[in-house]
Amino acid sequence: MTDDTALSRSGLSRRGLLGLTGAGVVGAGVGVAVDRFAIPAQASGNSGAAASYPFYSKHQSGVTTAAQDRLHFASYDVSDISRNELIGLLKDWSYAAARMVEGKSIGDGAVDGPLDAPPDDTGEALDLPAAGLTITFGFGPSLFDERFGLESQRPEALVDLPHFSGDALDESLVGGDLCIQACSDDPQVAVHAIRNLSRIAFGRASIRWSQLGFGRTSSTTRAQVTPRNLFGFKDGTANVKAEDTNQVEQHVWVPKGDSASWMTGGSYLVSRKIRMTIETWDRTALREQERVIGRTKGEGAPHSGGSEFTEPGFSAKKHGVPAIDDAAHIRLAHPKQNDGALLLRRGYNFVDGNDDLGRLAAGLFFIAFQRDPREQFIPIQLRLAKNDAMNEYLRHIGSGIFAVPPGATKGSYIGATLFER
Repeated sequence: MTDDTALSRSGLSRRGLLGLTGAGVVGAGVGVAVDRFAIPAQASGNSGAAASYPFYSKHQSGVTTAAQDRLHFASYDVSDISRNELIGLLKDWSYAAARMVEGKSIGDGAVDGPLDAPPDDTGEALDLPAAGLTITFGFGPSLFDERFGLESQRPEALVDLPHFSGDALDESLVGGDLCIQACSDDPQVAVHAIRNLSRIAFGRASIRWSQLGFGRTSSTTRAQVTPRNLFGFKDGTANVKAEDTNQVEQHVWVPKGDSASWMTGGSYLVSRKIRMTIETWDRTALREQERVIGRTKGEGAPHSGGSEFTEPGFSAKKHGVPAIDDAAHIRLAHPKQNDGALLLRRGYNFVDGNDDLGRLAAGLFFIAFQRDPREQFIPIQLRLAKNDAMNEYLRHIGSGIFAVPPGATKGSYIGATLFER
């Protein structure tokens, strides 16, 4: 059997295999090694995520999936390659992702390949289960240019995000041609996914920016408890839940007839890296913290009364003034104040060490999925950027918007609906 035949049968192209020699493209990372048919699959965190999720499906996993505890997100710039080479990359990525979400190795794995060639898989997570791994792919606005003949296929909803008041964006943390969101209940498994997909991309795409996240800041199913962000408040109480099928269909998935037909069953992802001024917040009185949020810090109940899941009463008053401050975050972000617009949020906390002044470089890596950013994220963020009392304690330093195509069918690849028109 020739090498080319072996590669064809494995499903990974020669270019993709050569990409595996690009060790060091992503600094630290981990690997899934030999197939784990004999290892019981189970998630290792407390997110309520399943042991594993299928890669081939109507919709991509990692959207309405129960939000896992860990994240590795990466944005990529595509190199000077042809359209066919880009399709080849997406095929190689799809093949590898489909195996990794099942806890399997890529190709011959970390230990079973030729001794005189780099392994197909890095192997640091040898014997670990998939731990609820999901791998979600997206296409940025910059992909739709003359390089690949995609200019006419750019969806109308895939707009360039406007400049929001108070933005302090670092251009090295903005945009990208492609993105990958890897979520798992095991941090090694999530990082391994990005590391190996980046190795496969060597020579065809390179990381523009990436982000590690921990401690999900929203719940995407009713079985999950509401988590807390680094300000200590419950976050995502009113988030869209997977069980709310009508809301999901109306606000998350792109329906047939909307924008570009290749996006039917897909969604739009907006990411924002938000630095929290932790030290300033920590010296702020509890009364002021609760005024800024509009909820109690312990129970998470709205200041208008009730418990965490009580609908906020925005007309309620205490001592002659609004019970929920006019500039409170929950007032400005609530669907009632935004023409009913909803987002499905999947954000994560992050800590990137400390800055040169010794302050924590920490905050929220915000991720939201939606049907149309023009009618959902953008108007909501414009309102928040203008009036939200929380702005005193936040700086938006990174940003991205991506079209998340529908799921791939078995035997095909992610993005086939775009490229095979």
